[in-house]
Amino acid sequence: MSDKLQKSEAADYSKTLFLPQTEFPMRAGLPQREPEILKHWNEIGLYEKLRKSAAGRVKFVLHDGPPYANGNIHIGHALNKILKDVVTKSQQMLGFDSNYVPGWDCHGLPIEWKIEEENYRSKGKQKPDFRDSAAMVAFRRECRAYATHWLNVQREEFKRLGIIGDWNHPYATMDYFAEAQIARELMKFAANGTLYRGSKPVMWSVVEKTALAEAEVEYEDYTSDTVWVKFPVSSPAHGALASASVVIWTTTPWTLPGNRAISFSPKISYGLYKVTDAPADNWTKAGDLLLLADALAESVFKQARVTAYEKVRDIPADTLDAVECAHPLKGLSGGYEFTVPLLPGDHVTDDTGTGFVHTAPGHGREDFDVWTANARELESRGINTTIPYTVDENGALTDQAPGFTGKRVINDKGEKGDANEAVIKALVERGMLLARGRLKHQYPHSWRSKKPVIFRNTPQWFIAMDKDIADDGKAKPGDTLRARALHAISVTQWVPPAGQNRITGMIAGRPDWVISRQRAWGVPIAVFVREKGDGSAEILQDDAVNKRIADACEQEGADAWYMDGARERFLGSHANEEWKKVDDICDVWFDSGSTHAFVLEDPVHFPGLAGIKRKIDGGQDTVMYLEGSDQHRGWFHSSLLESCGTRGRAPYDVVLTHGFTLDENGRKMSKSLGNTVEPQKVMKDSGADILRLWVCATDYADDQRIGPEILKNTIETYRKLRNSIRWMLGTLHHFKPADAIAYADMPELERLMLHQLAEQAAIVRQAYAEFDYKTVIASLSAFMNTELSAFYFDIRKDTLYCDPPSSLARKAALTTIDMICDAILKWLAPVLSFTTEEAWRMYRPEAEPSVHLTLFPEGLEKFRDDTLAAKWEIIRNVRRVVTGALELERAAKRIGSSLEASPLLYVSDKTIFATLFDIDLAEVCITSNAMATNEDAPVDAFRLNDVPGVAVVVEKAVGTKCARSWKILPTVGEDPEYPDVSPRDAQALREWKALGVAV
Repeated sequence: MSDKLQKSEAADYSKTLFLPQTEFPMRAGLPQREPEILKHWNEIGLYEKLRKSAAGRVKFVLHDGPPYANGNIHIGHALNKILKDVVTKSQQMLGFDSNYVPGWDCHGLPIEWKIEEENYRSKGKQKPDFRDSAAMVAFRRECRAYATHWLNVQREEFKRLGIIGDWNHPYATMDYFAEAQIARELMKFAANGTLYRGSKPVMWSVVEKTALAEAEVEYEDYTSDTVWVKFPVSSPAHGALASASVVIWTTTPWTLPGNRAISFSPKISYGLYKVTDAPADNWTKAGDLLLLADALAESVFKQARVTAYEKVRDIPADTLDAVECAHPLKGLSGGYEFTVPLLPGDHVTDDTGTGFVHTAPGHGREDFDVWTANARELESRGINTTIPYTVDENGALTDQAPGFTGKRVINDKGEKGDANEAVIKALVERGMLLARGRLKHQYPHSWRSKKPVIFRNTPQWFIAMDKDIADDGKAKPGDTLRARALHAISVTQWVPPAGQNRITGMIAGRPDWVISRQRAWGVPIAVFVREKGDGSAEILQDDAVNKRIADACEQEGADAWYMDGARERFLGSHANEEWKKVDDICDVWFDSGSTHAFVLEDPVHFPGLAGIKRKIDGGQDTVMYLEGSDQHRGWFHSSLLESCGTRGRAPYDVVLTHGFTLDENGRKMSKSLGNTVEPQKVMKDSGADILRLWVCATDYADDQRIGPEILKNTIETYRKLRNSIRWMLGTLHHFKPADAIAYADMPELERLMLHQLAEQAAIVRQAYAEFDYKTVIASLSAFMNTELSAFYFDIRKDTLYCDPPSSLARKAALTTIDMICDAILKWLAPVLSFTTEEAWRMYRPEAEPSVHLTLFPEGLEKFRDDTLAAKWEIIRNVRRVVTGALELERAAKRIGSSLEASPLLYVSDKTIFATLFDIDLAEVCITSNAMATNEDAPVDAFRLNDVPGVAVVVEKAVGTKCARSWKILPTVGEDPEYPDVSPRDAQALREWKALGVAV
């Protein structure tokens, strides 16, 4: 039966049909309608109603990883926040108290850098002198105002995505109570003995004048100067090396003034090589004796333009630790007179370089580790193990690099300075350069300034990874931060599971956590220290002092630390002692890593999260963290370390990771390439539900793609889903709950659809429980498009539109569609939050004021009937044969509508024939008549290879066309009162007439 009546036929009967009626429009108009729905949620207090309705349930808390408050949201933000919203909504509808408190990261260099640019550099003004307390506090207030502005902008943009959360009470790391708690968390590390000040090489941004953590750098192509340098052997293990030189290769010539050792590998084969021929103008001369790894000798000599060489002898690796060298810059400006020892190192390989690694402990982590691991033995040999400070904060070589003081490694603009050339020139002059070149490779850059960083030895504050933690003053051997974190990883659920291996590797191999930054906008490392004279410092441990600091931050913010008189105010009776106030600020990752302490454990500011009893503590509640895969080294990482150091366990039970968003061609999005997709524009043009559907239809665990064509496909998927919802709503306009039919009284077709609904329930619930949203969309799309629209709805339209009001089949169909519509709107609600809300208000106006206040349907499993499903699988295969035959007839223009046909089915398969015995084939095949026989089929009958035993011949339907249903039947005219319709339609007309409707 067509949905559209032709006015030329049965015009008098048009109002007697139960055609769909709904105000749910075919054209979604989401950009206009979604803001109205947001207003509705606000008016009814949806977030508060959710909390009230879920009171007493087991909690599922998604703790928000704070985005940075410094600009409009981008497509990555949209992906992240939509995923979080789908998690919280689906967990709420699964029966949990799923609370979501949004948050923001507000401290740190990007904001500080922006304030300097907008308020000072662009205006030619000098940056404030932070030694002046008033200037420092004023500058911090500028940063706070900037962060507040963008927090408010982003809040509205996130809300527009349909994200439900406690937007009126979010958290921000710059909240006074948050700054106070961050300070308290730092004090806990001081108390348990893992916070210390040390001198180690850290990544340093010359442009930004601060230390950086690994999470704050990105690796980009960079062209480095490379040099092969000779270190003359000064104290050989045996006479054969008396005139030899150990050769090193480095991409950082400027670090050579900081060289203190050479590393080798006991696993590498080494040899002594003699140059027998070389060009006259060569740096390497005939007769030179060089110590090299055997596997690299050929490549080194090629680089050095050596035309002939020979191996003199093997040099056993186990003898190299007795070899000592002179520094290649010895005597320059009276410096470099010290001995350079050879030390074993696991990091040395023979795949590149020379097999020996220049070791400058002030300029590399591995260099530092090798040097300090051998410090005691070196001191016993009379070697000074002090690590020099050869580079200052401006990237200039210091007076501890004699002959190069003032030379710049990197200038203020982040460009290569003159230090490399100065060092290379000195090596050439002293005859110590073997070769030089250039190498394009991946090199760390600050992700903010996009400029290269350097490794430099500076006093910084660290949290120790491998020191026994002294909780309550007692240290348990082996109870280190690294050990705690690795155990916590093992008992956490990682989605996808590969995340566990990734973060395990990072924790297992990471150095001590450098948490200090030499900037202004952040939470101070709020401790007082007394210098020990060896570069280390004693931390004041006084509960009263710590309380005064935390209380002041709680009332006035962390600005209190920088105000005039702060030292005396906080020290109290210690003010006359030699305690110095530390003015470095915390790494922002320590800020965000501490958020669990002031969001999940603060019942005053976040009462909805009060009383969480996590599984790891013997409770049932779950805490999830959800961010991009880069946060294995970022927020997941810092939160893990912070919580393990202060609480002995991870702050989360489940960690879900998503990939990055690329353009349609798999390229990284870039404004310069013009391939960005702005969520604001997508919402303006198509609506937030389109973005939400795109997010959930994709495999978020991998990198996703988005662009015009992909969005076109998403819109088409949405259109089909919306049309199915619209048809159900229109059809259910005629449904009265009092007319609902019991399952036992339903026809087989309805019971089949309820079986399929039960199958969907199992799939959808499991997929939501496992955070597998692409399966939710794929399964429901297939169900709605194939099983409902193209099969069930198509078959039942005649019954629904034309049967009399008393028809049990019609009531059963309406009952079934009501159950299907209820389930689908609820299942799709976490994804299509606006569309399902719009539909729900039309579908259940008397029920809950929002679909989001409902739970996923339960009890559908009782409709499972695998035997019935197997039977109908056979029937549907037969239907496919009939449909194929009808299509050929339609293509040949022998029929128009399928109602003009009366197919004859030849069924030779006895099982199939028996299955069709009690089935109304005309109804199932949407024809006016149909008949099955077990006679032999004609040769030209239509067949499908994958349905053996069935053949179809399409004949023209016999009879007269019913003016109401358009079926061609021999019974039309049998009812004298309505001679132009079938008896079924005549009965329907009588019932309409009895209802007082004119016919």
